[in-house]
Amino acid sequence: MAKIKIRQVKSSIGSTKSQKLTLEALGLRKLNHTIEKEATPQIMGMVNKLKHLVKVEEI
Repeated sequence: MAKIKIRQVKSSIGSTKSQKLTLEALGLRKLNHTIEKEATPQIMGMVNKLKHLVKVEEI
């Protein structure tokens, strides 16, 4: 599997509760926090739900 780098670029203030919980499940805690994950279908679905809050790069 390919690895991806996910960075939160927009605040979660004003987002729905499910979007906030998805950010927490990914491990993103604050603005400009970056994590590395495997590009599984589950992770890509979570990223797709948050596409307006995060930036994604392939490693």
